[in-house]
Amino acid sequence: MVTVEAAERPTETPPRPRRRRGIQETRGYRVFQVANGIILTLVVIVTLYPFVNIVARSMSDEAYIIAGQVNLVPRGFTVDTYQLLMSDSLFWTNYRNTVFYTVTATVVSIVMTTCYAYVLSKKQLKGRGALVGIAVFTMFFSGGLIPNYVLVTSLGLKNSVWAIALPNAINVFNLLVMKAFFESLPVELEEAAAVDGLNTYGILLRIVLPLSKAIVATMVLFYAVAFWNSWFAAFLYMDRQELWPVTVYLRNLIAGATGAENVGAIAAADEVQAEATLKAVTIVLTTLPILLVYPFVQRYFVRGIMLGAVKG
Repeated sequence: MVTVEAAERPTETPPRPRRRRGIQETRGYRVFQVANGIILTLVVIVTLYPFVNIVARSMSDEAYIIAGQVNLVPRGFTVDTYQLLMSDSLFWTNYRNTVFYTVTATVVSIVMTTCYAYVLSKKQLKGRGALVGIAVFTMFFSGGLIPNYVLVTSLGLKNSVWAIALPNAINVFNLLVMKAFFESLPVELEEAAAVDGLNTYGILLRIVLPLSKAIVATMVLFYAVAFWNSWFAAFLYMDRQELWPVTVYLRNLIAGATGAENVGAIAAADEVQAEATLKAVTIVLTTLPILLVYPFVQRYFVRGIMLGAVKG
């Protein structure tokens, strides 16, 4: 029989076990943290040193560079080579060409790669294996330089942006990554959209692409970097200086083939350290725009690659 006192006495609840906060820091885990920090620090140093060294060399006096005394800090600070390049109107014309070629070619590549990858992601498509085989075949075999030149010339693409954009419009690696990403999307989403009355193009534009921002941003970065740094196609297919991208301008400047006026100006300017600093200046000027753009798409970069690599 339960007494009143026992009934009024509050029941004692057992003490809750304390939750462990985070990972238990054992001795081995602490050693791992220290080793991981040291390794990552070394990786950062090895990665950043060439860039810092190039910037220092681009602003250093020729004598210090030849003597091998320039490491991380400019010696005999000078920006004469920068001033010489930036005072040339042809340089800015070619720089604008590079921006135009890169934007146009990247848009063309993204549109064609996305459409091709979306088609290849449909397992019920008849002839899908043949389309995949055609794409993969081009990774190992190509027509060669001379047939490509004859083809571009016969199509009337010389001295136009299409000579750069169309022959390199689809990168097969990027195509396969996007194909794997599209295959990882739930089929039920597209089926529901089709029930609501959307056709294939509506499903792609209104359902698939909004879910594919990460992979599209990653592909934009890949294509933009490739087209920005490309110079050989323009070197082959552009006959006039005013049509060159800046990479061809700087390549020819290093080779001493940009024209008598520019070469003469460099040779006559004693204060300009063109011979020793020109390569460093060209690397800085061509790399800087990509470095400025990368932080805006970096958050999509790793996620896009990981999502696209889920399936092979």
